[in-house]
Amino acid sequence: MIENGEHESGAILTEILRRTAIIRINRPVERNSLSANTLRKLKESFSSIASRSNINAIIFTGADDVFASGADIRELRTLSAETANDFALLGQQLFQEIAGARQVTIAAINGFCMGGGLDLALAADFRFAPSAAIFAHPGARLGIITGWGGTQRLPRLVGATRALEILLTTRRVNSSEALEIGLVHRVGDPVLDIAMEFAEKLRKVVKN
Repeated sequence: MIENGEHESGAILTEILRRTAIIRINRPVERNSLSANTLRKLKESFSSIASRSNINAIIFTGADDVFASGADIRELRTLSAETANDFALLGQQLFQEIAGARQVTIAAINGFCMGGGLDLALAADFRFAPSAAIFAHPGARLGIITGWGGTQRLPRLVGATRALEILLTTRRVNSSEALEIGLVHRVGDPVLDIAMEFAEKLRKVVKN
């Protein structure tokens, strides 16, 4: 775990700044795809942080210009019926833990937010995006549909009709539209600074 601005290597980087934790998906070569191993590492990092009483906010973000690109398609092709079910449950349980966390959870969506990456963002309490962010659920083009809660959480945010259209057409939604339809709470650059400022305001409210 990283404390006060230092760094470590690995698929998941965790940084603690005062009472805020930043969890960064760090697989830029793989476009921050969420393999089973990455999900397990994410769950391990999140569970460790969520158990800490001195953390008020947890921010999720990604490396480079991708928040998360969803499940690793190459890995999906190798799954059996049994391992596919295990993979789906792993994501469902993790994202449900994030949705039910004691801390405020924030998705600092630093770029492309696709498929299971969008499901991760939807599990957070707040979503902030830069002006260049792109959102999509491309699974229908591959004959699959998300199994990590997006089909439930997306309609709650943007309405059933709009959510169905996004899921079935797989079209991309830019930041302006995402803000207009209620998918994100704020658009601005740099997005991680915005998320940190928001978390700091929450810290002061809790403290006072």
